[in-house]
Amino acid sequence: MKIIDYRPSPEPCTESGWTAYDYQTAAPLDDAFITSLRPLGNFTYLRSLKKPFFKIESDRFFIKGLRDTNTFRVAVAGDDSAELDRILAFIEQV
Repeated sequence: MKIIDYRPSPEPCTESGWTAYDYQTAAPLDDAFITSLRPLGNFTYLRSLKKPFFKIESDRFFIKGLRDTNTFRVAVAGDDSAELDRILAFIEQV
């Protein structure tokens, strides 16, 4: 999935020890993309909701977003830029 823009999340996470970024994609997030993220960690995908929601969690990060939108959020513990780079490299290969 091609990422075209990102910015620090407007929601405060640093107080709890997390750094979060909102990413914008070139295309809307669809079922194929969302399910391709399953190998990254504990995977939750609530397809039956009016706005289907997904979340991937591990000890060091989480990813969350809504299907049919062009954005998702990634938060990493502390300011773990290596973990963030690993996640984004995976996403851009999908």
